[in-house]
Parts: sequence; structure tokens; C-alpha cells
Amino acid sequence: MNWQAISFDWNQVRAFLATAEEGTFSGAARVLKSTQPTIGRQIGALEEALGVTLVERSVRGLTLTEAGRDLLDHVRAMGEAASLISVVAEGKSQDVIGEVTVTGTDLLSTEVLPGVLRPLREIAPGIRVRIIASSDMQNLTQREADIAIRHVRPEQPDLIARHLGDFRANLYAMTSYLDRAGRPRTLRDIADHDFVGNADPERMMAPMHNMGIPLRAESFVMSSASGTVAWELAKAGYGVSMQPEFLGDAEPGMEKVLPDFPPLEFPIWLVTHRELLTSRRIRIVFDLLARGLPA
Repeated sequence: MNWQAISFDWNQVRAFLATAEEGTFSGAARVLKSTQPTIGRQIGALEEALGVTLVERSVRGLTLTEAGRDLLDHVRAMGEAASLISVVAEGKSQDVIGEVTVTGTDLLSTEVLPGVLRPLREIAPGIRVRIIASSDMQNLTQREADIAIRHVRPEQPDLIARHLGDFRANLYAMTSYLDRAGRPRTLRDIADHDFVGNADPERMMAPMHNMGIPLRAESFVMSSASGTVAWELAKAGYGVSMQPEFLGDAEPGMEKVLPDFPPLEFPIWLVTHRELLTSRRIRIVFDLLARGLPA
């Protein structure tokens, strides 16, 4: 059978699904607020389009053929997808209530999530979101969180992960700092500047060395395990800092240290546990994040 050549009529598919679940044309007509002859014609048209018999009609009633049974699971999946679309389209997501816990780095939780999650108040106001600013992947495996935003793909097989894209980072410093310390003209010049780093600045030294910037541990005059604190230190003019381009480019008074410096890219993974498959509230938040984070 050439499935790619088939053009489905959703009304015909709904008629078949309702008939399979109710067991009679009359039952399907009642569920779909239609008529028994209409249901029969729609199933007949679907059978003709597929080139197979789906329903056997006899004096004992209706039974599904082997082809009908094979198709039923796929049709049910189509019905679930259509139901999810209608939930949002018809505003039924407003009936979804409960808490969803989202975990991400503190910088992401502070600078990104408030804007990305704002539409949730209109889409599903009954969902309460609790944000945990953390980089610990164990939040998910120990069920301390429902959804995690991470820079590495999880290794646990029981988690569901989607790669949303890559964030770009670059070297930034405040104009006031560069006016005072001087603007570097070469990669080698950058190593003579003060740096703001994270709690383990030496992790940044290796990639910088590979790019031709011979950083030293003493170059990091300020550092913090908190990305938000490091960002505030950079804005306070303490020195050069590797920051996401979407933040650095938008911050007044912040400029790239070298305009032609190639950015570093780091992946963004949206991760959740398998309750995504059954929980409407987790699905709604997950899909909202999946749409909003890449933007």
C-alpha cells in the first residue's frame, strides 16, 4: 500500500475511530453528533481511499478486520494529537491545573525564563510554575523537578531530551572598563586584561589557550559559581567575561572585546521524565519552552 499517496479526510478517520470504540454506527453517530448513514458513508469512503476493508458488517454487528485492527492504534494516536491541538485552540488548557517544576542555571532562570513563560498565564493560568536555579541533573532523576534546561545531553535512559539549538557566547566587557584599561587589538592583548570567571576559572583557560589567548589563573580578579553574580560583576566593570551573546549584545554600555572574535557555542537541551507522555500540564509547559527558548 502506498501510504504517502493517500490524502486523509479527518472526518472519515474520526468516523472509523468512533465506530471502533463504540462498536456500532449508531453509537459513533451519537458520539460525533452525526447520523448513522453519514458514518457509514464516511467509513466506506475511507476504505475506498485506503483500498482495504476496515469493518465487517454482519447480522451479529460490526467487527474490525485485520487491516482495521492494524490501523486502529495509528488512528488513536492521530486522535490524541488532534485533541492536544484542540485543547490549546479552544482554550481548554485553562482547565489544566497543578504545579510544574522547571530547573535551569541561575543565569537562565533570571534572564530568560520570566519572558519565555509569560504566555503561560494566558494559555493555562491554572498551572503554577516553580523554578529551581540549579545545574544539578539529579533534579530530574530524583523527581525534584519535572523539566530541566541543560547544556549537556543527559545519559539516563529514562529521560526524554530534545536538542533546541545552540547558544553563542563571546568575550564582553563594559565600555567604562575598556576605556580605562585599553582596547585589545590582538588575541594576545586580551590575556593582559582582568577577567571575571566562574567558580572554576581554570576550565575557561584551556579553550582560551586553544584560541591563542594565554590566560593565567591570576587573570581572574573576580569569580563566582553563580552565573548571575558573574554577569553582574561584568556589568560592574571588573573585567572581561565570557557571556551569552543575547545578553551581551543587548546590555547598554557592554561591548565585544574583539568584534571578530569567533563565538563559542554551547547546546541547549530540554529534558524531562516520561510523565511528559501522560501529563497535560507538563506537556503544555514543555512545549512552551521548546518554542520560546530558541527564540
